[in-house]
Amino acid sequence: MKKELLKEIIEYKKNKKEFAIITDLDNSQGFLYNRENLFPKDFIKYKDQILDFLKNKKNGIIKNTNIFVETYVLPIKVVIIGGVHIAQYLVDYAKSLNFEIFIIDPRGYFANEKRFPEIKIINKWPDEAFKEIETNSNTALIALTHDPKIDDPALQHALKNKFYYIGALGSKKTHANRCERLKKAGFSEKEINLIYGPIGIKLGGRAAPEIALSIIAQLVAETYKK
Repeated sequence: MKKELLKEIIEYKKNKKEFAIITDLDNSQGFLYNRENLFPKDFIKYKDQILDFLKNKKNGIIKNTNIFVETYVLPIKVVIIGGVHIAQYLVDYAKSLNFEIFIIDPRGYFANEKRFPEIKIINKWPDEAFKEIETNSNTALIALTHDPKIDDPALQHALKNKFYYIGALGSKKTHANRCERLKKAGFSEKEINLIYGPIGIKLGGRAAPEIALSIIAQLVAETYKK
């Protein structure tokens, strides 16, 4: 690998940018692609395939070529607000997908190591808890407490910081009341409409594992739209 390319990789990783290394296996020529860059003329004809690799977070050789694409993507961070029963199933699904998981809940009797082993738990109110999490455009928020004192500050933080997925548990009436509070807090209708509420896709089930499955399915679908 050329020294200049290695320097670029180190710089991109330092700045937490997603990128792909594109290499022609016939001559070992390559370049580093980030969404801010232009394609070199020798690789422009492979643009769509390269973008597809990056979007789907996969590595491989472009079909019928010797062009190898290796992607470097930021891990998906899932911040769950509320260590409730649904969250236990949700954590299991998220772990199987290699998501980085955080649980925020000031109520230690809900969010604790016994209920959520090997998960980063922050027993603080959201405004304080988010100071301990480095969030970015690959961060998702799932609000589960039904308590406006806990959920609302977290939702406001997610909207302000442009999380790619934001969802909140509750009935249509609960969500309507939530939207009114957010409107009074200064958020526009366009911003509020970014929240999935009620959260999850319609599977028809009401049990905790079924609700968790509907949430993770919606989250995964949004992940692949990025």
